[in-house]
Amino acid sequence: MNNKSKSSSFASLFAGLVIVLALVVAVLIYIFVMGNESNFAGNDPVNGHPANALGIIYKGGFIVPILMACAIITITISIERFITLYIANGKKNLETFVWNVKNHLHTNNVSAAINECEEQKGSIGNAIGSLLHKYNQVAKDAQLDKEQKLAALDKELEEATQLEMPALNRNLPILSTLGSVATLIALLGTVIGMIKSFQAMGDGGGADPAKLSVGISEALINTALGIGTSAVAIIFYNYFQSKIDSISYRIEEAGMSVKQTFSSNN
Repeated sequence: MNNKSKSSSFASLFAGLVIVLALVVAVLIYIFVMGNESNFAGNDPVNGHPANALGIIYKGGFIVPILMACAIITITISIERFITLYIANGKKNLETFVWNVKNHLHTNNVSAAINECEEQKGSIGNAIGSLLHKYNQVAKDAQLDKEQKLAALDKELEEATQLEMPALNRNLPILSTLGSVATLIALLGTVIGMIKSFQAMGDGGGADPAKLSVGISEALINTALGIGTSAVAIIFYNYFQSKIDSISYRIEEAGMSVKQTFSSNN
């Protein structure tokens, strides 16, 4: 199994573990922290009035730990993506790296450009390094004409870029899904809370203020948690997409310089 396959397998395992552990942690926090007797008047989590914010959230019902799990997953995946994209940028500033590669290519010093890629590392360094190795290979191939050599460089850049993209986009579908699903889960909690409120109004021909407040609290708490989680997931998703687009643009920019240099010198 190569390094890319190992990385993909680890990433899939990581995502699965995050989801399972987030659900377990959320349930434990909901039961033992938010449901602690000290958070309610009369030390009664069932019938007692919430004495603090934790007790208020607890009254949101069984939907609350699900939304909490969504929030934990969003935060964890976002941290993982921050780290991954930071590493993908490489050691040097991308502007500096691209400028150095262009400068070496303008002086036809391909070896120095390859060394620059090896020092840079990251996705852009890997992609451009692969292209430069292909540059040296096709430059020595007397059986290919200029157009065939340029086509080979185009294909190499495309394949190198496609090889890096899965690692950059990994786990982003989870954020995208949570951006939509969290709102729907919150809506379910809101509906359940409103149903309880209407039941309290209908029981015995009059409204029970305690039951009515519980139903309304459940509806509003779930709405707040769901909208907040959804907003954070969407913001991070769009941010990471913009960073990936920037890396992709830099790869294309540096790749264009490689091809222009080859065209001029061959």
